[in-house]
Amino acid sequence: MLATFAHGLIDIHNVCCIWPKIYVLSHNLCTILRIPHNTSALEEHFKDDDEGPVSTQGYMPYLNMCILNKIQANFDFNELNKMCWTLSAPKHISGKHLLISGVDAFKVWCIFNYLSEDKYPLQIVIEELEYFLRKLFAAMGCSWNEGRFEDYKMHLSAKKKHLNAWELIELIGMGHFTKGINPQTLSMGINEVYRELVMDVIKQGYMMKKGHKRKNWTERWFELHLNYMSYYVSEDLIEQKGCISLDRNCCVESLPDKDGKKNLFIIKCVEKSFEISASDKKTKQEWIQGIKHLYTKQGLSSPHRESRQKRRELRNRIKAEKETMESRMRQLQLANESKQAQLEAMNKEASSRGDLEEQRRLQTQIELLDQYRRDLAQEKMARMQMEEQVVEKANEVEQYWQRMQELEDMYRQLKKALDDERQAKEDEEALSKLQARLLQQEASKRLELEQIHLQQQEILTQSQKEKQELERERAEKERALQAAQEQLEILRRQREGAQEEYKVVTKKLERAANKTKTWKHKVFKHEGLLQIIQPGNKSPTRMTNWGQAAFTETELDELERIWQENKNRSHDAQ
Repeated sequence: MLATFAHGLIDIHNVCCIWPKIYVLSHNLCTILRIPHNTSALEEHFKDDDEGPVSTQGYMPYLNMCILNKIQANFDFNELNKMCWTLSAPKHISGKHLLISGVDAFKVWCIFNYLSEDKYPLQIVIEELEYFLRKLFAAMGCSWNEGRFEDYKMHLSAKKKHLNAWELIELIGMGHFTKGINPQTLSMGINEVYRELVMDVIKQGYMMKKGHKRKNWTERWFELHLNYMSYYVSEDLIEQKGCISLDRNCCVESLPDKDGKKNLFIIKCVEKSFEISASDKKTKQEWIQGIKHLYTKQGLSSPHRESRQKRRELRNRIKAEKETMESRMRQLQLANESKQAQLEAMNKEASSRGDLEEQRRLQTQIELLDQYRRDLAQEKMARMQMEEQVVEKANEVEQYWQRMQELEDMYRQLKKALDDERQAKEDEEALSKLQARLLQQEASKRLELEQIHLQQQEILTQSQKEKQELERERAEKERALQAAQEQLEILRRQREGAQEEYKVVTKKLERAANKTKTWKHKVFKHEGLLQIIQPGNKSPTRMTNWGQAAFTETELDELERIWQENKNRSHDAQ
């Protein structure tokens, strides 16, 4: 754990290369790490070493022995991370035009510290780089380009087989593998991998939580860690509202739907309980299973740290086997060279002796040469076998890596299948309850239908009786209607007779009116001999020789017209 911070501290040391700055750096480190600063230990460490304050080899032992070894187990390293980044980043990335923000570059730096090898200087090997890139592409929802990474791995292996932190930031920030991806999507992917690996966030998401005082439901952002579960106002993590400690005294249970809320579960702790509503049934089961898995494995490290440790052990084992095979190859090569030297010495010695002895020794040398050749052939065969074993081991390592990937995929698929099976069982139970309830409702409906059928039969019987009564009433009404029609016919004939009498009376009235007009005309000619009294109107009356209102306006106009005509005729006659 502590070695992951040495990378930043080495860069800080390179900046603080004189004694006053070393003193200030050590004091600030102790303040941030919340440990007492022992000034005498610092002076004692460098009193006999003139190169101590300005050399990494001199400062790092003091850092490990007097500072890092005294850090408490529950210390939050975020502040130390930020300080190391603030002091070391400007020196390495200030002049580069990265496609990612400074915050994302800091997160990539923290991921590098997490995945790098536990030795100085910190470096990330090609296997861990592939693990990180696969995680990043999975978080972004993009497909993994195996061929492109293989080309990059071959190009990298030609130079070196590892990267430092700034090379990794440049690789991600310059878009070597992420060209064409939205910067916001890349930032979200980096943040998700950072929270999963560095912050040990096992699961996260929005859910509804019931309050303890006002009992209202509020949406919160939940994060599940190894030993606790925290919740915030939103996913920006600015305002934390609470923390749930998950230990062996905690338990999580599913709750039935109530108060209009669905997908409920409860976390019961010693002091209080927390009622939470998930968005759907699958999310609810994932949270329940994740919490159960955590509080049943108290004291163990996170799955990501265990996986990282297994990968490191595998690489170390492969490296040890490779070194052993190389050592055996060197031993065989040295033995071969020594035998060649012995053979050359024996050949020189044979040439200086007599012919007989030379022939005898030559024969012996030929035999030895044949034996040496056989040994060389055997050694070559052994060497070829060892090379084949090396290739087989490499293939086994590759297959083992693929099997690990397949096992992880199978584990995820199995977990998903178990969740689906559990969900199917719950749905089946709910369906069986629903069927039982439907059968009960069907039986009650059947009884109601039978009662309705009996009522309908009674109603039909009653309706038949009513129909008969209605038929009798209809017959009576028809007879009454026929009598009324007869009376109507009599009234019609009477009306026709009355109309004829009315016409006769009308004619008599017309004749009487004509006679009255004739008499009026005669009266008008004699001017005032006789005035027939007729009903007048209520208009203002005029005074004449015959008295007030003796004539109407119409009659006066008519008399004036006749008088004027008579006057005109008399004037014409003269």
